[in-house]
Amino acid sequence: MYHVIENLFTQVVQFCIIGLEFVGVAIIIVAAAKALISYLRHRQSVRLDLAKGIALALEFKLGSEVLRTTIVRDFEELAIAGAIVVLRAAITFLIHWEIKNEEARLG
Repeated sequence: MYHVIENLFTQVVQFCIIGLEFVGVAIIIVAAAKALISYLRHRQSVRLDLAKGIALALEFKLGSEVLRTTIVRDFEELAIAGAIVVLRAAITFLIHWEIKNEEARLG
């Protein structure tokens, strides 16, 4: 019975990870398309809009990595997942810093 529940849990988590990754990719695609349109219309907020889209997408992708840590089997997988979480968190921090600076420049 334990193995059945464990397998079910693993399948649900993997499905959720794929869903979160998909949402993150979709947000990046939409943000890039909007930024391209803004660029072609010569709007000042192109960088800000793109940065906000990327930041939101990274939050979803970071969520998928955190969820992935619940199903790791050994320390090597945990170390890789942890490194990815740290890198994505650092990138998110830098993007939020860029958003703040861009808002100050435009505002």
